[in-house]
Amino acid sequence: MFFVSDLARSVGFYRDTLGLPIAALDGHDGPFAMGDVGELALVLIPRPARAGESPVVVFSLDGGIDDHAEALAAKGVEIVVPVSESPDGGLSLDFLDPDGNVLSLHQSEGAPRRR
Repeated sequence: MFFVSDLARSVGFYRDTLGLPIAALDGHDGPFAMGDVGELALVLIPRPARAGESPVVVFSLDGGIDDHAEALAAKGVEIVVPVSESPDGGLSLDFLDPDGNVLSLHQSEGAPRRR
């Protein structure tokens, strides 16, 4: 669950920039957005929050992390930790959503860096 300052902007980022199946909905407590990403249900709730209050979501890749890094940068996404080695020997990349929430990509050791 992420608290976001502008629901429409965040839906656009997760849906259009990242390509995730996120849809805006009307709930009994007001608007929110939701989408299933693999086994994860990503929920966006419009509410003021400070960066760092939301969990870090890590998306697992089977390769191509350098391609993803270039695609994110080309779309103007702020990358805060470029592709680097992670403690498990794999590679990771950290970037921010429009509210400053950290998202991460990770691929296992030995997976190809490019597709």
